[in-house]
Amino acid sequence: MLFNSIEFLLFLPVCFIIYWFVVQRNLKLQNAFILLASYFFYGWWDYRFLALIAFSTVVDYSIAIVMGKTQSANRKKLLLLTSLAINLGLLGFFKYYGFFIDSWVDAFSALGIEMHKSTLNIILPVGISFYTFQTLSYTIDVYRKKLEPSKNFINFAAYVAFFPQLVAGPIERATNLLPQFSKKRVFKEELAISGIHLIIWGLFQKVVIADSCAPYVNSIFDNYENMNSLSLILGAVYFAFQIYGDFAGYSNIAIGTARLLGFDLMRNFNYPYFSRDMAEFWRRWHISLSTWFRDYLYIPLGGSRGSKWLQLRNVMIIFLVSGFWHGANWTFVFWGFLHALFFVPVLLLNRNRNHLNQVSENRILPSLKELAQMLVTFLLACVAWVFFRASTIREAFDYLKRTFATSGFDIQYLNIERYSIEMLLILFVFITYEWFHRDKEHPFYGKWKWLKIASIILMLLTLGVYSNHQDFIYFQF
Repeated sequence: MLFNSIEFLLFLPVCFIIYWFVVQRNLKLQNAFILLASYFFYGWWDYRFLALIAFSTVVDYSIAIVMGKTQSANRKKLLLLTSLAINLGLLGFFKYYGFFIDSWVDAFSALGIEMHKSTLNIILPVGISFYTFQTLSYTIDVYRKKLEPSKNFINFAAYVAFFPQLVAGPIERATNLLPQFSKKRVFKEELAISGIHLIIWGLFQKVVIADSCAPYVNSIFDNYENMNSLSLILGAVYFAFQIYGDFAGYSNIAIGTARLLGFDLMRNFNYPYFSRDMAEFWRRWHISLSTWFRDYLYIPLGGSRGSKWLQLRNVMIIFLVSGFWHGANWTFVFWGFLHALFFVPVLLLNRNRNHLNQVSENRILPSLKELAQMLVTFLLACVAWVFFRASTIREAFDYLKRTFATSGFDIQYLNIERYSIEMLLILFVFITYEWFHRDKEHPFYGKWKWLKIASIILMLLTLGVYSNHQDFIYFQF
């Protein structure tokens, strides 16, 4: 079920009414209802894969219970390895089986040895990368004694399948979300209103920004051989805003929906395109994933301890794994490799913790230095996004080559209802709106918030009419 669909528009109010007006007095009933609603939400896409979520839930719930009763350190480690093997095994089979087979055959073909492909037609379960990492955080934290094993199966199952963030995050830690299922939840008007604000802002990011950019991105990338330099540059910029509006929009709708139910999810995006270097970018982009890798992979590898060589090795591993997490294609791995290269100079110069404050704090406009830093960081991100969007690495390199080798800076007609100048104007308004609210969680804080909401709704009704409905990009991950 999509957040930007009529089905969800009907589903959410029904859930809200039952949750707060029918089962609100009984915490067990509330959690059971959340579990049923979450399974219904996911099953709307394909009910067959509910068994996969249920299996992962039973496995990690049982392993954690046994782990909590075990005194032997070796047995606890064996139980943790079992959880890792099962969860990552399922993820690897459904997401990477075909990729490994194709890569194996292609490698032998390059050596002149022909092999026949024998692959299964495997459907990728929506959100498997997200809920797999969520369950893994639970077993790892139980192993580290940061969390007591859950004795309530319904609570744990609801945590794993919690529908607001089930499909595309944020990837919640068990230490944050799971305890919330054990506490009595009372309706708070302030929390609900902030949830509504986030849902509206998320819909604006998705419907107006991401879905309006999508036709341009598709048209340019699908015909990049015939595009001039300006069009290719615009294609990369449009995709940068498409994927940002798409993913940040989903996250904001998810967080807002959770607040309507009395839950608090972690923030996933913090105006990443205002970053002054790549280290700051990754503190602001997909925060739940970057912090997951930091806590469960980077720090166990040694983190920033040890020699510069070890630090560089750890950074390279993190970004390569992050790229591979995003999809079964070498383009994603190379995308991660590029970000590692962009991160290396910051690390070598010990500047990876330089920009912890808000950009242009207590000032309306950035300094020339800050502006230059933000533009360079955004440019590097756009170069990497070309590999993220392209079908192959060769296609991405060809795209970039043509960007600098092809002359022509006139705006080409792309057979799209809006001309590029109108799309650029929309993006300019969006960037300006975010800039003046960059110290807030969303742009509806402060005075005149209802006027701001009314203006966003008006934009949704007017601009959204002309945008093409698009699925959320991160559903494929």
